[in-house]
Amino acid sequence: MDPAHRALLRTHRLELSGQLLVSDTIVPVLYQEDILTDRQVEDIESQPTDRQKTLKLLDILPNRGPRAFGCFLRSLEDFSWVRDKLLQELDSPGPGARSTGETRAGSTGETHKHTCYRLYVVMKNWKSHGI
Repeated sequence: MDPAHRALLRTHRLELSGQLLVSDTIVPVLYQEDILTDRQVEDIESQPTDRQKTLKLLDILPNRGPRAFGCFLRSLEDFSWVRDKLLQELDSPGPGARSTGETRAGSTGETHKHTCYRLYVVMKNWKSHGI
């Protein structure tokens, strides 16, 4: 997972744990996309409260590879306000960011801002096609 995505999830960890219900849609989507293993799903579902389930997911997610954050955003269909807030924060410069608000994303030279925008467009297209 990209360091900026890790930092964003860490920054919003408590807020996310109070807003998301991961069992019904988020965990199944992440399992279907091979982001989570059977064991990780069991670990998440064994937590006694919804808040603890979300915190367990947020513990696991940053270590699940480069596709994890994008799949997580796609899984937020029922929580579009959360997804939009995360995307908006990625798109806006924070403390210590470059003055343009852009960071490099990988070896392609594409800016992080453009990567997030492309991800947002793809997600909107999927939604309009019922995916």
